[in-house]
Amino acid sequence: MDKYGIIGFPLGHSFSRGFFTEKFAREGIDAQYLNFEIPDVTMLRDVLRDNPELRGLNVTLPHKQAVIPLLDELSDEAREIGAVNVIKVEFSPFKGESGRVLKGFNSDIIGFTESIRPLLQPWHKKALILGTGGASKAIRVGLSRLGLEWTYVSRQNPSLINYSALTPEVMEDYTVIVNCTPVGMFPKVDEAPNIPYECLTPRHLLFDCVYNPEDTLFMQRGREQGATVKNGLEMLHLQALASWRFWNE
Repeated sequence: MDKYGIIGFPLGHSFSRGFFTEKFAREGIDAQYLNFEIPDVTMLRDVLRDNPELRGLNVTLPHKQAVIPLLDELSDEAREIGAVNVIKVEFSPFKGESGRVLKGFNSDIIGFTESIRPLLQPWHKKALILGTGGASKAIRVGLSRLGLEWTYVSRQNPSLINYSALTPEVMEDYTVIVNCTPVGMFPKVDEAPNIPYECLTPRHLLFDCVYNPEDTLFMQRGREQGATVKNGLEMLHLQALASWRFWNE
């Protein structure tokens, strides 16, 4: 039986196992999907050794960037983004003792662009990206491909715009705001990114990469100002389907 799985730490928030287990049962696919909760990315070698039937892995926090040196190949998108969330495990007689070739992909960009594209309006020219982690890199590339200018907002990096610099003028100019931070994620559902929500208007679009809860405080406060809002659940589904294509193409 083929195996698939996800590596990350912790994995309590991951929906992937349920998604693929249901997909395998529904479509009669003889495969198994497992959680591999590893605090250190180098433990991937142990996962591969102990599971010779592995054909593919998803990668989540905190390993999306750290896993890259362990891979044999990168797709163009993964290289451009600088982060990997899908690994395809192939076999080659030229690979030595293990026989495995690991190729990294990034499905974040596919999930994001396909999810946000239907909501974009002609006045959506500039976007604020809240956070600078692995997910934000895919969002950055996705926004560029959709024709939007983008700017990072960070409370830690002094070379980037700080939340305190989000003046009414900036908020009027940047009508797309993407939350790439974990702020507001379960169980801390009473938190929201520190932006001036009073400056939002019906011309604004707020996209939250968080999907648990489905209606975050970030989204609620945007909706109160008339903004269009969307969570990361469809993005997540689209990412999972793209993973399956990568593993089987």
